[in-house]
Amino acid sequence: MEYTTLGSTGMEVSKICLGCMSFGSSDWREWVLDEKEGLELVDRAIELGINFFDTANMYSEGESERVLGKALEGRREEAVVASKVYFQMDENDPNSGGLSRKAIEQELDASLDRLGMDTLNLLQIHRYDYDTPPETTLRALDDAVRHGKARYIGASSMWAHQFADMLHTSDRLGLDRFVTMQNHYNLVYREEEREMLPLCAAEDIGVIPWSPLARGYLTRPDAEIDATTRGETEEHMYRHPYREGGGAEINARVAELAEEKGVKMAQIALAWVLSKDVVTAPIVGTTSIEHLEDAVEALDIDLRSSDIEYLEEPYEPVRVSGHD
Repeated sequence: MEYTTLGSTGMEVSKICLGCMSFGSSDWREWVLDEKEGLELVDRAIELGINFFDTANMYSEGESERVLGKALEGRREEAVVASKVYFQMDENDPNSGGLSRKAIEQELDASLDRLGMDTLNLLQIHRYDYDTPPETTLRALDDAVRHGKARYIGASSMWAHQFADMLHTSDRLGLDRFVTMQNHYNLVYREEEREMLPLCAAEDIGVIPWSPLARGYLTRPDAEIDATTRGETEEHMYRHPYREGGGAEINARVAELAEEKGVKMAQIALAWVLSKDVVTAPIVGTTSIEHLEDAVEALDIDLRSSDIEYLEEPYEPVRVSGHD
């Protein structure tokens, strides 16, 4: 495993972050692993040197956090655990979602309880809240840090101007500022290169992209995607413009390059993300220990500049996706 510093935190994290949406309860989404398989996945991740885990309160309605907490019993201090708050957790309680002070405080407490932790390493806002003033959210997040319930705070998908405004607001009010951005970024979705990634580089923000494999679209030839359990049941994959803007051609080139190098498509796609200096650690979600091992092996793949140009050349602008 290789390690790198997470933004300006000084914390060393593995260059592969295990995304924990893939385990918790199959009652939530059909392709999600249940507890036993989730525990095995985390155990293998730790054996491989992964120390960075990203979950969220809404993943399997809290079960992902509970399983992760159980898996880390006796070794929590060695792990860097990130979770997120924003999406409504109780359909009968409108205050169980959003970024009000009430939502942040009660949902953070619930997350810590499920994880079996006193302090979360990284508390992230899962989306931008248009109904709550940024000052209110930022003061609540700052209090979470000051009260020892979170060490650092991070953000996720939003417009670059919103992120810049929140960073400026934190500086103006003397509040803890975001140290990470978890955004949507992969070979077939590169709109973040226009504004968000340059902003993160300028502000020394750690970048931990979600969906680096485009929800599995970059792991197998286009024609085979629908044959997987996730492809059959995961409507979210088709809400993103992966097959637009040259996506199908990029998919074909990933397959071609993988065959040429004797590796897997997912490894080529991950190697491309890892080749970007602005990226700290892609968040890899998987339901397979074999695929987890493949992801770690991708760290050893060095793409030539000509390979990168070949993979990127078919890309055309697509609609912005992932902010909702």
